[in-house]
Amino acid sequence: MIQVAGLRKSFGGKSVLAGVDLAVGQGESLCVIGQSGTGKSVLLKCILGLTTPDAGQILWQGRPLDAATRPAFLSRFGMLFQGAALFDSLTVWQNVAFRLRQRMPDAQARAIAVEKLARVGLGPETADLMPAELSGGMAKRAGLARAIADDPAVIFFDEPTTGLDPIRARRINGLIRGIVRETGATAITITHDMDSVRAIGDRVALLENGRIVWDGPVSGMDHAAPLAGFLGNTPPL
Repeated sequence: MIQVAGLRKSFGGKSVLAGVDLAVGQGESLCVIGQSGTGKSVLLKCILGLTTPDAGQILWQGRPLDAATRPAFLSRFGMLFQGAALFDSLTVWQNVAFRLRQRMPDAQARAIAVEKLARVGLGPETADLMPAELSGGMAKRAGLARAIADDPAVIFFDEPTTGLDPIRARRINGLIRGIVRETGATAITITHDMDSVRAIGDRVALLENGRIVWDGPVSGMDHAAPLAGFLGNTPPL
């Protein structure tokens, strides 16, 4: 579904991505881990087109992701941001249906939004609330509902459990895993939470010194020497 080959990116002479090679198949859930500042978010921004890489190639369904193919890609992706990133001037349903409202009547968009909110465990009474009225866990769920509102082929999750207590984090992980399985969407998750990796990942890739230094199934990571510092409940410094 998505392939990254020889991706390089530097800022002010500092190399952040130094030749990243990575691929994720259709319907696969890939978790990318690494210490803070190793380029996980930069990698995600390059794939989304928010940052232009210095070298390398990004392929979408076997074709270079460029000006010709990017519109189709952008119409098929969803995103759960680290802090939910809800628009504070819009109601919850308007946030969830943000993309839908561009091409369909509000009544139809609202109905879909209420349906997606129910999928993440939020009742219809949530639809007309403002983001400021939501708890952290509810905001994260609303952000997840927005990510799946348009039935995307690819979903990106940026630190999906950051700021949540362990119980709410487990619930979000369970929702993400269930949604990925039900929809067959390809998922790429940026995280430092190894509980999230175990709960939602099929594969895990370790980004270190600008390169992928280990890439393998989640079932095999307990015996992977490069991952020794990441196993356990304490995130890396």
